[in-house]
Amino acid sequence: MQDIERRLAEVGPRLKQLRKERGTTLSALSAATGISASTLSRLESGSRKATLELLLTLSEAHQVPLDELVGEPEPSDPRIRMKPQKFGRFTAWSLSAQPGQPQAFKLLIPVEDIEPVQRTHEGYEWMYVLSGRLRAVLGDRDFTMGPGEAAEFDTRVPHWFGSAGPGPVELLVLFGKQGERAHLRAKSK
Repeated sequence: MQDIERRLAEVGPRLKQLRKERGTTLSALSAATGISASTLSRLESGSRKATLELLLTLSEAHQVPLDELVGEPEPSDPRIRMKPQKFGRFTAWSLSAQPGQPQAFKLLIPVEDIEPVQRTHEGYEWMYVLSGRLRAVLGDRDFTMGPGEAAEFDTRVPHWFGSAGPGPVELLVLFGKQGERAHLRAKSK
């Protein structure tokens, strides 16, 4: 709310500066826009808040985009503060700043000598191997993926993932609601 108030307070000085830069008087601007000179003066001094109708009229009269009159909002910090979390044998970093679906994660799966135990759950998953070798067991299929390969599947299909060695495997993963697909395919061989 403070940002909005600050930006509204800066409209008047911007309007006055634009008018002065163009060498236009309040009377001439009034004649061009149909806005009374007293209203224009109060807008410039900040004693009157500008309405959208007034701003659009002045934007057109000065031939500038509306955001030049009201000032562009400060962009929010786009960085995502990644904190590793342990999920069973995986280490995961959330790459999604907003709640909802789909959610993006970076996963690190260590080398382990364990027997695959397949699981199912609602949803759809897309994965991309960044480094290492991924062993994927989907239903009856058992295969290995390397860097640059992607896969997508319905998570109601029994599945298990692990490192195919010799080191850990690093993945980008998108989890979505059932039916939401990434529509990205791995190159066919």
